[in-house]
Amino acid sequence: MTLADYLPIALMALLGLGFSVVTLWLSWKLAPNRPTAEKLAPYECGIVPLQEPAERFPVKFYLVAMLFVIFDVEIVFLFAWAVRMDEFGWAGIAAVGLFMALLGETLAYVWKRGALDWNVPYRRRYRRVVAEPLEEAA
Repeated sequence: MTLADYLPIALMALLGLGFSVVTLWLSWKLAPNRPTAEKLAPYECGIVPLQEPAERFPVKFYLVAMLFVIFDVEIVFLFAWAVRMDEFGWAGIAAVGLFMALLGETLAYVWKRGALDWNVPYRRRYRRVVAEPLEEAA
């Protein structure tokens, strides 16, 4: 393939980028800007919030969510390998075996570090460490 073969792709990308920039600029220039109190108020699910939320999501929630996304993406890689498994032969099986070993090691590490533990003070192995300072303070 020569560089000229990529010209239609570059032209289409440039055309798409230009269209989006021009459309955003026109809507910014032509749209009326009349903010009111109702338009500026926070709105979610049809319920107007009367107060701040009682508590925020804990950091553990986001950590588990990120770990889920990471391990979910790994499954996508495995699916792509499974589709072409016949073409890769034993080298492909060895590569996926190494990949799975590293993935399992990562899961074991995350699990051992306690990233998947919720309610840490109630776990048996943490009771002594967490409960001692509370008893001393009382």
